[in-house]
Amino acid sequence: MKIAIQCDSPLLQRSLELFLEGNLSSLRQCDLLIRDKDIHDDQYPTFVIGSDESSDLIKPFSKAQLLHALNQKFESDKHAPIALSEEAPSSSEEGVSFEILERHIDKLTREYQSNILKAIRAFYEK
Repeated sequence: MKIAIQCDSPLLQRSLELFLEGNLSSLRQCDLLIRDKDIHDDQYPTFVIGSDESSDLIKPFSKAQLLHALNQKFESDKHAPIALSEEAPSSSEEGVSFEILERHIDKLTREYQSNILKAIRAFYEK
């Protein structure tokens, strides 16, 4: 899936570029245009990110929420679901996303514990 991004907000623009870096394309070649303002343009299918209820995705959002909303948009437009990322959880895989989160938290906890033990050992070895 080819996605172009046209946002007034440089922060939002850059965040979307990082989230969707493998799927970015030029405006002329895109299958979907992501904007932060609702501008009706029949030339490109548009996905709007904003603060109001009429937006396709409401700010603030995470990468997983973005990918999920993009998948929903394509399903509602009768397109094939897009495979943007292996990390993108669908609504039926909600349990899987929690497993990924749990593994990440476990890893961080082990690293934190290791760093604390190193600091304690260094303190008592003086």
